[in-house]
Amino acid sequence: MQTWTVYIIECLDGTYYTGITCDLKRRFQEHTAGSAAKYTRSHKPARIVYSEIAACRSEALKREIAIKKLSREKKEKLISE
Repeated sequence: MQTWTVYIIECLDGTYYTGITCDLKRRFQEHTAGSAAKYTRSHKPARIVYSEIAACRSEALKREIAIKKLSREKKEKLISE
């Protein structure tokens, strides 16, 4: 059974990118290499600021969508918890 992770990356310009993966280290390397999401090709990733484990891919996708809908203020609160 695979473990899924929901994560938030802070980009060099201060924006946030949210995604899901089974291998957070590998996925972050893909983002920094420019071979992952289109967003992180133009907004260079700086660091992973948040991650949480999800029960399955479906739950990870639902949580990703919920996080993406949050305001910046609420994302920052989530990150600081």
